[in-house]
Amino acid sequence: MISEPIKRIISSIILIPIIFYIIIKGSYLFNLLIIFALIVSLYEWYKMTKKKKYNLFGYFFILVAFFSAFQIRNNNDENGLSTFFFIILICISSDIGGYIFGKLFKGPKLTKISPNKTYSGVVGAYVLSLIIIFIFYNYSNISFLVKNNLGSSQIFLILIISTVSQLGDILISLCKRLSNLKNSGNLIPGHGGILDRIDGMIFAFTFCYFVQFYIKII
Repeated sequence: MISEPIKRIISSIILIPIIFYIIIKGSYLFNLLIIFALIVSLYEWYKMTKKKKYNLFGYFFILVAFFSAFQIRNNNDENGLSTFFFIILICISSDIGGYIFGKLFKGPKLTKISPNKTYSGVVGAYVLSLIIIFIFYNYSNISFLVKNNLGSSQIFLILIISTVSQLGDILISLCKRLSNLKNSGNLIPGHGGILDRIDGMIFAFTFCYFVQFYIKII
């Protein structure tokens, strides 16, 4: 019997390179990925909240979130891919950093909504997000959002996106808790459903789309 952590690692090793390739390639492959993830997410939301009053609002928000991600990636200017990666790397780093720091340092719980969340995990999410963006900015071939240097305003933006991602994670955890569910689905071995993996991302993409296209600061 393979343990859940091992399943989680194996799934990540297989899926992450494939998904990153599709994101970079763009075109119809990315569109198909978005459509597939949207359909599964809507189904998982239906199964999770079909008897809840906030059910319809969730459908609307998920549609807006996927529209935001689609628009950001397919933005005609040169920042489309880099903006998408900027957001997704912060979300992934926040998730991993929160998990690692929470396990290592433990400490006070952040909220009863998600019992595994700790204040040390919040710090870990911020720290790893900053480290990963710094590494990709300096050593990857992707032309990142930040053209000159990682100044205070860029660091602040990273921390804000990480915060939004973590809040999204907590909010989806609340919905699962209200429905007496551990996971939104079981599509991905060791991870659960699509919503379990993109809970923070859908909030981060929605926030960044609003900021980028309406406030014009990204």
